[in-house]
Amino acid sequence: MLGGFLYWGIFGLLMTLTGGLLHLILPRPLGIRVGRACIHFLFRQFVRYLELTGLLQVNLNDLERLGKLDHPFIIAPNHASLWDAVFILARLPHAVCVMKKSILKNPWLGGGARLAGHIPNDAMTRMIRAASDALIQGGQLVLFPEGTRTEPESEWINPLKGGCALVASRSAVPVYPLFIRSNSRFLQKGWPLWKKPAFPLVIEFQLGNPIRKEAGESLQGFTQRLQSIFEDELCTPHPLRRRTNRI
Repeated sequence: MLGGFLYWGIFGLLMTLTGGLLHLILPRPLGIRVGRACIHFLFRQFVRYLELTGLLQVNLNDLERLGKLDHPFIIAPNHASLWDAVFILARLPHAVCVMKKSILKNPWLGGGARLAGHIPNDAMTRMIRAASDALIQGGQLVLFPEGTRTEPESEWINPLKGGCALVASRSAVPVYPLFIRSNSRFLQKGWPLWKKPAFPLVIEFQLGNPIRKEAGESLQGFTQRLQSIFEDELCTPHPLRRRTNRI
């Protein structure tokens, strides 16, 4: 676990320093390609380290298959943990992620995220436009429809925000629900970074069937349909099914 933190500290800081510099001097299209390739490589090696040390057992086969698609799409995961995006970007080489603006200013993540063209979610109109443009250019958009990590008290998932429906409507690309399950609440909302979990961590990423906004369907209707898909799947009996903290 200490080795994992050192990996993040060293390579995250190096990525921020070099990424911030390259963001200023490289042409935008080239900078985005370089940034996404670097993040993809660093995250892939980090996941491999966790597996080799026995800290993690994870099934990423569905994400591996998704990363080989040659058309743009939105991947919409439930947000179980702080590091969900690490596993996704480790398998999607052309991914662009919608994330909190504070992450773009983070000293261990910000420079690389800016270079890779990741999108802040602070202004809805600007986010929708940037996300749609990324899809038009062939990007693989990672958009957490909850908008934040699942609350500890939520049974399966938070109420979904409308951003995913807006981007799907504007870009007319398929939306792939991604169901994330784990045997631990490690790095969930409220989990301190210093708190050691029980190892090995077991995580599963299961891809759902793609959906599209139907003709005549309202944005609210699409969001409700996506909400039902998540709730129906995540409540199904499963060894890694979420256990609520509610009393």
